[in-house]
Amino acid sequence: MLKCRAVWKKLTPLARASSTVCRQNVRRAVLNNGRPMRVPAAHMSIGPAGGGGEKQLYILLVGAACLGGGVYAYQTLKGDQKRYEERMAEISSRPHKAAAQKTAVPTESEPPAAEATETEAVPEPEPQAAASPEEPSPPAPDTEAAAPVETTEPLPALDSTPATPTVPSHAPYLLIGGGTASFAAARSIRARDPGARVLIVTDELDLPYMRPPLSKELWFSDDPTVTETLRFKQWNGKERSIYFQPPSFYIHPEELDSAENGGVAVLPGKKVIHMDVRGNKVKLDDDTEISYDKCLIATGGVPRNLQAIERAGEEVMSRTTLFRKIDDFKSLEKVSRNIKSITIIGGGFLGSELACALGRRTTESGLEVIQMFPEKGNMGKVLPEYLSNWTTEKVKREGVKVISEALVKSVTCKDDKLEIQLKDGRLVETDHIVAAVGLEPNVDLAKSAGLEVDSDFGGFRVNAELQARSNIWVAGDAACFYDIRLGRRRVEHHDHAVVSGRLAGENMTGASKPYWHQSMFWSDLGPDVGYEAIGIVDSSLPTVGVFAKATAKDTPKAATEKSGTGIRSESETEDTAISPVAASTPAPTDGQHKDNYGKGVIFYLRDKVVVGIILWNVFNRMPIARKIIKDGEEHADLNEVAKLFNIHED
Repeated sequence: MLKCRAVWKKLTPLARASSTVCRQNVRRAVLNNGRPMRVPAAHMSIGPAGGGGEKQLYILLVGAACLGGGVYAYQTLKGDQKRYEERMAEISSRPHKAAAQKTAVPTESEPPAAEATETEAVPEPEPQAAASPEEPSPPAPDTEAAAPVETTEPLPALDSTPATPTVPSHAPYLLIGGGTASFAAARSIRARDPGARVLIVTDELDLPYMRPPLSKELWFSDDPTVTETLRFKQWNGKERSIYFQPPSFYIHPEELDSAENGGVAVLPGKKVIHMDVRGNKVKLDDDTEISYDKCLIATGGVPRNLQAIERAGEEVMSRTTLFRKIDDFKSLEKVSRNIKSITIIGGGFLGSELACALGRRTTESGLEVIQMFPEKGNMGKVLPEYLSNWTTEKVKREGVKVISEALVKSVTCKDDKLEIQLKDGRLVETDHIVAAVGLEPNVDLAKSAGLEVDSDFGGFRVNAELQARSNIWVAGDAACFYDIRLGRRRVEHHDHAVVSGRLAGENMTGASKPYWHQSMFWSDLGPDVGYEAIGIVDSSLPTVGVFAKATAKDTPKAATEKSGTGIRSESETEDTAISPVAASTPAPTDGQHKDNYGKGVIFYLRDKVVVGIILWNVFNRMPIARKIIKDGEEHADLNEVAKLFNIHED
């Protein structure tokens, strides 16, 4: 065809020249005769009568071009057919050539070929248990985004995978951190954008999981393999796993780009160490870079430690647990079975929960459990003094030796024992220490990302939509947000991680919703005493408590039996608090139930307005408390407000 085109390009100017000559001859003839001459249009291009030489030349040139084109087309088709036949013959002869070569190759040269074959045939590692039959569908945006799915398959840590997963170069949705907030955001993103590709990068080796059971129900399990299965029975007897979803829910990171319907991938054992917010990319600790379209920072926090322990040296540090992750639970559970004494430093939520959990082993194995804290009573920073003292006595009844107003001066190791020297001169000997003295928000990325850290509360400062900068959101423990009712805050609880993660995920897909939800938190001192709280619960604020006599149904165990869930925040919904109805039973006088704090409501006030509420052994009433704080009204008689919770009904 190329030759034909070249010939045609040479003939075209000649044809055009012939046509031009014909037109000039016509004009010349008209002028010579002095009158117009009607010439048929068909003869204009080949000249007037008598111009046969040029006509014959034109016909000859066109004919030659057509003949040359036909000859070229014939030769081209014939050559293509010949090459096709040769190619087919070569393909059909390959098996015979391979057999001949295999026969001719010596035995010594076979191992490399076999090695190559084995390398190509390495299968994808299978989960240790059968995958669920179908992937759970994403929930609607207004449902609980982090509700775990009940599954009977054991969920191994991701370090059981022999090969290092391939790191994708780009993730439309990049979530930094593998905790509750990240998982809630992933589910929320997928709910609004079913084809979304989400990548979770976590420095842990486990799939996203719930942290509350690590200090609660897991310790009450009778299963000797609980540290491996990480399954536990709730107070209502129903069994579940601490993992939000089984491995079959997730896709492999290397499949993220090619997954037809998108999905959620987890990249374990990787830490983001640098953010380039202008270039929309991050760098991992192995220098790998990942670009993103939208990014969520949900890095959580790091357990604080006492300076006295940090100064004590490696020997003391090796016998100290900073409780936060699955590995910490496994390690402490093992240690507690092989020592005689353990001391928990801290009187807050975590310290009190662990003290009660380990206290039950005092009668089983003779383990001595000591809890010390600087406050006068247990939960002294949260509960009013009278309730803190009552709680302290409750912890003591669990078999725990409580040391209040204890300020640690130094820790030393002597004669295979740890000696804790207090500032008032008291000396405590123990085998192991658990430091439960709070959480420091992880803001390591603030400097490279140019993000603002709040100087009062810590954490990344975000706007009402949980956005720190363009295309960057923050959720969970690391977010310092503005509460439209209570001012700027930072919250370190499971429900806040769920709600903030879910909202951040919605806003990453364009929802543009403000954060107005009042998250709750709860704590259980065993199966018989528990409380739920919302808002600002600070013992330095004025409080009003209204109590009633508890019944058998006023326990965490009974509450989970009624709601069917151990993570009580999962049963909280806004619509149940539209029109609370007060109980008709009159409130008792102050002295009627003196020192009997079986159940009740504690109101925390600021400028005569309720800013926090604790429901003591009162469950499934949190939407009412949330509405009271949201209304922000002054109440002349809080005893009347307490009737809304029906605490006086038997």
